[in-house]
Amino acid sequence: MALGLPTWERKARIILCVLGFVLSIYALHVELSRESNPDYRAMCDLGQYVSCSKVFTSRWGRGFGLVQIFVGQESPLNQPNSVLGIVFYTLQLGLGLSFSQRAAVFLVLASWVSVAGSLYLASILVFVLGDFCMVCVSTYAINFALLFTNLKRRRALNEMKEKAE
Repeated sequence: MALGLPTWERKARIILCVLGFVLSIYALHVELSRESNPDYRAMCDLGQYVSCSKVFTSRWGRGFGLVQIFVGQESPLNQPNSVLGIVFYTLQLGLGLSFSQRAAVFLVLASWVSVAGSLYLASILVFVLGDFCMVCVSTYAINFALLFTNLKRRRALNEMKEKAE
């Protein structure tokens, strides 16, 4: 345990963040490809009710379907969810290199926000779109795993702080 942190934590964070980053890049690729070519068929489009491109190009594929309500559909603030994912996984990986209490708190808070977003988008997926998106569900699982990882890190850092006092 380096610095009192579990040894698995660093490896898990790297794997989860890289997977999340790659899935987010792929999601962005699918969305942009579908926008430029409506006949584009992604590898994750397996059928009528198993279609990631249907999800990525839906209203909820940008700004969680909420940003456009406030700033309009064409606003530069209404970014694809995949762009938010790229930023999120990059921050999780970068801040994960820090062993500060502040970084740990931020990582946990950001993870809670990502889990809330995942639950919201999963409900849209099931109840509104009636679709199954393998890429989406995979990122939801990654977000839950990152929350678990971040909670473990925060607890370990708190225990280290208590032992030092």
